[in-house]
Amino acid sequence: MADLKIRAGATRSPQRGGGHSAALSLVTLLSALLTCPVRCAESDKPSNIIVVLVDDQDVQIGGMTPMKKAKAYIGDEGATFVNSFTVTPLCCPSRSSILTGRYPHNHEVRNNSLNGNCSSLQWQKGPEAEAFPTYLNKLKYQTFFSGKYLNQYGSKAAGSVGHIPPGWDQWHALVGNSQYYNYTLSVNGKEEKHGDSYEDDYLTDLILNRSLHFLDDRSPQHPFFLMLSPPACHSPWTAAPQYQKEFKDVQAPRDGSFNKPGKDKHWLLRQPLNPMPNSSVTFLDNAYRKRWQTLLSVDDMVEKLVKKLDSIKELNNTYIFYTSDNGYHTGQFSLPIDKRQLYEFDIRIPLMVRGPGIKPKQVLQAPVLNIDLAPTILDIAGVNLSSVNVDGQSFLAQMAPSLRNGTARPYFLVEYTGEGQPTSDPTCPKLGPGVSQCFPDCVCEDAYNNTYACVRTLDSKMNMQYCEFADSESFVEVYNLTSDPHQLENIVKKVDPSILQIMNQRLIKLQSCVSDSCRDYKQK
Repeated sequence: MADLKIRAGATRSPQRGGGHSAALSLVTLLSALLTCPVRCAESDKPSNIIVVLVDDQDVQIGGMTPMKKAKAYIGDEGATFVNSFTVTPLCCPSRSSILTGRYPHNHEVRNNSLNGNCSSLQWQKGPEAEAFPTYLNKLKYQTFFSGKYLNQYGSKAAGSVGHIPPGWDQWHALVGNSQYYNYTLSVNGKEEKHGDSYEDDYLTDLILNRSLHFLDDRSPQHPFFLMLSPPACHSPWTAAPQYQKEFKDVQAPRDGSFNKPGKDKHWLLRQPLNPMPNSSVTFLDNAYRKRWQTLLSVDDMVEKLVKKLDSIKELNNTYIFYTSDNGYHTGQFSLPIDKRQLYEFDIRIPLMVRGPGIKPKQVLQAPVLNIDLAPTILDIAGVNLSSVNVDGQSFLAQMAPSLRNGTARPYFLVEYTGEGQPTSDPTCPKLGPGVSQCFPDCVCEDAYNNTYACVRTLDSKMNMQYCEFADSESFVEVYNLTSDPHQLENIVKKVDPSILQIMNQRLIKLQSCVSDSCRDYKQK
């Protein structure tokens, strides 16, 4: 970017008095880096942190294509993680994992319903009270949240709009699920209703504008943390007026597993018509275009944030994270649109980071998870991670090895608890009760027994996924991602039984892991 040449990793030599030696000893320097918050060399203040958390943005089927500004201002100026995953492919449990740094079996948010603990009183009394913002607040970070929090947030049974999660100084949270217009916010515990005026109400822009005001009003003496959670690119896919005609010739990608039958897969994947009816293809193509259109406002958000940080002279001392809660699919295995499945298109997520000590234009292969965001943020802030109950691990060492030492994980857990309705869906009566998220032509995207746990192994020796379903079939799916990157062939009946045994043992261990044991990879 020609108009913004300052790199987040660039530092100036600090001014020193005449009585000091020309340079610190290596031992003293390393000690300072390992025991103090990550600091910019030109400032004694701990580094600022910003997280931009988008909704439902994939990487496997082109979801990052519209993000030219975000890639230029964050990815090109820092690190892009090409093996970034969510540990559960659904909004509320994923966001709960981001906030706590824990797998779903430990924070116990299973799905998007109150019964599944999404923003429930049980969540509020337990995991939410231990989420990473509470630590930042104790360190005198000025904290700001705006946008979608958790799907059931603000409902009467979840404490209504008066509930402000601990750790936040400024709170501008959406009540319920993603909307672009005609929504309600909790503004520091007070209800604020919005209509359908683009200038006043378009949520992505409102989030940006309020974050800019926060930066203007902040105290320069203390660091800040901002979490911006726009609705894009979640349905109802309402783009800003100036972007509603963009990408008019774009279609969902036709490669990989698009419009393929779900052969040898869990029963839910064997239901969709194949090939898909033309009406379904037209529908998903429109959804694909509209998703991209909504993301253009997020792209603008990133640009304006970075320019604002530069203008207030905070850019060089600020880490900026860009990521999503889960991936998405549009036509893969003949499923029209949704997430919730174990496949790469639903579990892979974007992750780009820039900030002090991160060299530009890095493309990193190490597997990272959304449960790693909390420990990484706390690591930057100077929290002793051994005192924090998290399942994830800091990836600061991966993107800034000069600041930290660390190792990459060889495998990890992906888990999901399916949702269903107790009565038959009128669009799909033949499947009976227990299904949900149903489309015409009897395509249901979820069910009670769409409940699975997978171990995803990704290192120099093995690139494999092993999944077990909690259903009457005890169904197992296994994929070799090296030879079959689109997961077309379930090789459970072909793979060496000794490998299956190893994967099963890893899965058993991960499903019951807590904190340190989730990072113990001694078992082969």
